Amino acid sequence: MATWAQLGLQDASSPLMEELVYFHDYTLIILTLIIILVFYGLLTILSSSFTNRFFLEGQELETIWTVIPAIILIFIAFPSLQILYLMDEVNTPYLTVKAIGHQWYWSYEYTDYNDIEFDSYMTPTEDLQNGEPRLLEVDNRLILPYQNPIRALITSSDVIHSWAVPSLGIKMDAIPGRLNQTSFLINRTGLFYGQCSEICGANHSFMPIVIESVPFDSFQTWISNNIEE
Repeated sequence: MATWAQLGLQDASSPLMEELVYFHDYTLIILTLIIILVFYGLLTILSSSFTNRFFLEGQELETIWTVIPAIILIFIAFPSLQILYLMDEVNTPYLTVKAIGHQWYWSYEYTDYNDIEFDSYMTPTEDLQNGEPRLLEVDNRLILPYQNPIRALITSSDVIHSWAVPSLGIKMDAIPGRLNQTSFLINRTGLFYGQCSEICGANHSFMPIVIESVPFDSFQTWISNNIEE
């Protein structure tokens, strides 16, 4: 979960988010070097009263500042395309979960277990327990096992929503009449918070997402208890 003083990305909790963080840092280094080089060139030109006669018109110089940016873009494009393909890849999932957006709450269905489905509403401020974050906690969390590939099917019953959990690298639009698909794998146990990331009406800010990642044995116990109920 992001904190008040946090400027960077949230800690990665999935392989996909780790790749996104690496790509962010890699691109930021390249951009920093480019900015330093450009400012150095500008300061050199502005601080000098002399003009190089080959600077205003030179085929070699124009070739250099055309080829070098093209090479830099190639070095940025290849990792970017790799991550795009990784985001679309859905391996054999252990579990499939369906998330349905409503105005203004989420409902979940465990499609592998016909009897398990529930709504997830934001917990009102007056009902929060000590340590629970305001505007982010829900009454029914999405329980998932960690270290298992999960497929999420995402849709909406009314308007366009967006199911987003930043620490897992997930952001998928929920569109009425359309079933979008994404996959992820959670690296560790814990609570992972997200929110609807598409402006969907008056209470857009009050439909959070909470994923509770648990060991596989605990997940099986939770499934068994809910099926019995």
